[in-house]
Amino acid sequence: MLEGIREKMEKYTIELVNIPSVVGSEGECEIAEYIYSKLSGSPYFRENPGDIYYHEIEGDPFGRKSVIALVRGRKGGFSRKTVVLLGHIDTVGVEDYGDLKGLSTDPEGLIEGLKQKELSREVEEDIQSGEWVFGRGIFDMKAGVAANMALIEEVGRRAEELEGNLVFLGVPDEEGNSAGMLSALKALREMKQKLDLEYMAVIDTDYMAPRYEGDEEKYIYIGTVGKLLPCFYVVGKETHVGQAFEGLDPNMLASELLMEIDLSEDLCDIVDGESTVPPISLKQQDLKEGYSVQTARSASLYFNYATHSQQPDEVLDRLVSKAERAFARVIKRLNQNYRVYCQNSGIPYRELPWKPRVMTYRQLYDRVKQRLGNRLDKHIEDIKRQLLKDPEIDDRALSLRLVQEVVTLNPDKDPVIVVYFSPPYYPHIYVKGDTEKEKRLLDAVSKAVDAVKDRCPYRISTRRFYPYISDLSYCSITDDSKAIDSLIDNMPAWPDKYSLPIEDIRGLNAPVVNIGPFGKDAHKLTERLHKPYSFTFMPELLLLTATGILEGGSR
Repeated sequence: MLEGIREKMEKYTIELVNIPSVVGSEGECEIAEYIYSKLSGSPYFRENPGDIYYHEIEGDPFGRKSVIALVRGRKGGFSRKTVVLLGHIDTVGVEDYGDLKGLSTDPEGLIEGLKQKELSREVEEDIQSGEWVFGRGIFDMKAGVAANMALIEEVGRRAEELEGNLVFLGVPDEEGNSAGMLSALKALREMKQKLDLEYMAVIDTDYMAPRYEGDEEKYIYIGTVGKLLPCFYVVGKETHVGQAFEGLDPNMLASELLMEIDLSEDLCDIVDGESTVPPISLKQQDLKEGYSVQTARSASLYFNYATHSQQPDEVLDRLVSKAERAFARVIKRLNQNYRVYCQNSGIPYRELPWKPRVMTYRQLYDRVKQRLGNRLDKHIEDIKRQLLKDPEIDDRALSLRLVQEVVTLNPDKDPVIVVYFSPPYYPHIYVKGDTEKEKRLLDAVSKAVDAVKDRCPYRISTRRFYPYISDLSYCSITDDSKAIDSLIDNMPAWPDKYSLPIEDIRGLNAPVVNIGPFGKDAHKLTERLHKPYSFTFMPELLLLTATGILEGGSR
């Protein structure tokens, strides 16, 4: 079986790369049809045509769809135990290839084209070695999808040897808004209910890369990082530039917030010796329109915030505290500067009137509603309805506009920092080993690594969290209602512009692992796949882990 998987994986990898499937294009439909055609033509699915089907994204402008294929193992009779093999079938764009754009999906032609370019020494050495194959999506993640295709096809040929069930799930739009995965969750939930399945784990085969320059180690990631997008709406006090101390510059507050939060190591989420990257700013701006000698009234900024264990309510508390410290420092510095200015100008000094004020969006909303009652709800719904007439409006822009509107309706006009969340939200998944499913997964991975390590010339290590944002995040979500309520209550775009199918996610609620091919330079011109590891050891680890999860423990 293993040799058949290896051979088919290599063949399917090249064929998948040959199909352009840039996110947000009709190519995502074409590649789904290729996958469906290949799998449906295999013996198992010719005999069981009802076990392979498309799941369309409702209302999708491109008509995109996922491919779902189920192989029901026959060893020992019916078993509820089921493992999902996950992969995304889209890629990022190809503009970075420049004049080689036409060769971006032609691995043989591309490598010849790259030889004519000035490249780094490392890339040139990899080309000369003959061990690497180049192309858009070959590494992220068509080789992984090919491995899942080959595995489901070969297992289907030997269904009598399989205990439990395997599901192939190929989804579009991972490089966009995860519409494929979020839609497919409903199909998985329906399959679970209809066939009485129990999802034991989800195995993603997304890419695995060096963690630092010169890193040759190969990694299996059990669990995945999460992501929040915390935002700050900063309201100052306008003033004429000639009377600078009579106002409060929101840009100063925003800049102090940036210094307090940006790349702050104390906001890293450290679990089992593994740390998230610290928060980093994605946007900062004041909201003044046009030029005048009046200072701005407001500013905004937001951050990428990675999580391993912190839930939205905990992140919110931490950031409110950070904002309070930043606000207090600004006021202290302003008073110090004003005192010196007064001395130099021969005018009496009086302490400035500003006080640190920070509140969450929910706190702000509740405060305003105490005064306006249900009129606030109706007004915000009307504003939201108007904004949503523009189908292209950005999630972040809509969120900010709604926060601005609530602040405008607040009779209290003193300076304030409002903390809220904007989309997207990716839950983290921390596989501790506390449940039977988690124990099975950890044990299966450990045994798979032990089975190949003496033959593998590369060191293979396991780590707790897949470090890249991916669809894995939507395989499980916390049952802590306080944490989820904190997210929803402080996300103005929820649910009209953005939401997650929480109950569908909970219908899956499985531990996750990423067993990926090895390569370099995802999303770059020199994206490439390492053939010796990816086509030899990765599929073996995948097969051993999937079957190990199904066969471990009780039925």
